[in-house]
Amino acid sequence: MIARSAKFRTAILSALTVAGLSAGAIAQETAAPEAAPAAPTAQAPAATAEAPAAPAVQDSGAAYESARNQLGVLNYCQDKGFIDGKAVETQTKLLAMIPAGDTAKGDAAEAKGKEGTVAAMGVERTLADAAKEKNTTEDALCKQMDALLQQLASQVPA
Repeated sequence: MIARSAKFRTAILSALTVAGLSAGAIAQETAAPEAAPAAPTAQAPAATAEAPAAPAVQDSGAAYESARNQLGVLNYCQDKGFIDGKAVETQTKLLAMIPAGDTAKGDAAEAKGKEGTVAAMGVERTLADAAKEKNTTEDALCKQMDALLQQLASQVPA
C-alpha cells in the first residue's frame, strides 16, 4: 500500500510537470531523484514505486493538497471548455488512492485550482502565466494534463 501511494502521489504530481508547471517540477524534484523525467515516471511504474519511504510520510499532506489542487485545475479546464469531464473523473479516482490529508487545506487548494491557480509544494502560479512562459495556451496545457491522466488511468487496476 505504501508503494502504491508513492506511485500515485508521484503520478499525480507528474501530471502538473508534464504541463510545464514549475510547482509540479519542484514537487517532483523533492519526490525522488530517479523519477525526475516526467515521461519515464508515467511509463515506468517500478521506478516510481521506489519513492523514498521517510519523505512519503511528510509528503502525504502535500500530495493530498496537490492532488486536490489539480482536481480544481481540471475543473477550471473543464469549465473553460478545454477538456471533457473524463479527466476530473480520473483525478477523483486517483485522489481516492492516496492518504487523505487536512480537509480544510485540501478544500483551499482545490478552490485555488478552480480559479486557474496551480499550487504545489508552496509554489503558486496561474495556468495563464504558465502558458505564456511556455509559449502555448491554457487549452494546450489542459489537454496535456488530460492526456497524462488518461494514460495513468489505463495503468490503474480496476
